[in-house]
Amino acid sequence: MSIMLREIREQPRVIEKTLQAERKGLEKLRRQFEKNRPPMVVLAARGTSDNAAQFGRYLIEITTGIPVSLAAPSVTTLYRAPLKLEGALVAAVSQSGESTDTNVVLEAAKKAGAFTVGITNEATSTLARLADYPMLVRGGREKSVAATKTYTGQLLGFYLLAWALGADIKMEDLERLPEWAEAALSLEDEIGARAERYRFMEQAVVVGRGLNYANAFEWALKMMETCYVVAERFSQADILHGPIAMVGQNFPAFLVAPTGVTWPVMKELAERLAGLKADTLMVTDESNKMAPKGAIRIPAKLAQKGPLPEELFTPIPYIIPAQMFAAKLAVLKGLDPDRPRGLNKVTMTL
Repeated sequence: MSIMLREIREQPRVIEKTLQAERKGLEKLRRQFEKNRPPMVVLAARGTSDNAAQFGRYLIEITTGIPVSLAAPSVTTLYRAPLKLEGALVAAVSQSGESTDTNVVLEAAKKAGAFTVGITNEATSTLARLADYPMLVRGGREKSVAATKTYTGQLLGFYLLAWALGADIKMEDLERLPEWAEAALSLEDEIGARAERYRFMEQAVVVGRGLNYANAFEWALKMMETCYVVAERFSQADILHGPIAMVGQNFPAFLVAPTGVTWPVMKELAERLAGLKADTLMVTDESNKMAPKGAIRIPAKLAQKGPLPEELFTPIPYIIPAQMFAAKLAVLKGLDPDRPRGLNKVTMTL
């Protein structure tokens, strides 16, 4: 068994440990933000962590109304342009906490008067030391180059940060995330059988929308890293603005499609891809009664009742089938998912 697959299986435990360990500190942070609510949030990250930040942007804006921007690190590291960030919240996200450019962004933000948060898996890292508030993913050492358990740990970190910023997210709902992650893991044998069909795949598109837009990026990244598949990633809206022209008969298309406000447009896209005779594989869950035959269904009803978006808690369980798919497909292709060519666990860029 690959290290990547073993770490995928650890995710329910990592989520549970992180929740337990971070709750007390988050209560204090929430009280701080009640007194001094930041007018804007800026997120700095690279790679898989940048995909997690994309989710954080949607989540915080949807649940708190605070505008969120994704930092362009080169503005600080290469152009050395000072930003006016007094009173803002700036959060950097890094598995290792040693990503040079995101740390530079965080340090510059502190000097500009921002309150800083660092979401990392390493308690002794530079990021944890720099941040005014370090939020630690309790993932243990991640040995596989392709990040899995730290990605979902970072997604959880954004749920916690949104809660601290005043989002109406209940802790009892977050406490169900390990259970939902376990439900997704139960699909491992099915995912392995599905991956067999794509053994010779060289290119694909991956599509999501809204809260699961980040998961489209992350699924594609995992296939690029471990399977050497040229995987283009799009929102449902963006693929219709031109890129869908490259999709034809038997072209692989992967859709992340929960129920909720994004379902009607994702359903419309699935129907259009069927008309093009694309080879479409959808991830959804058993609460979705309208999903097409052949969809991968997580055996858990994830739709929520009340004022929160129906798909609010789908991103963590929905990425797990995608992670398993990439890990299984890499092995079927005769590749080692733990040692992608040309990659190291920590990437240092400026």
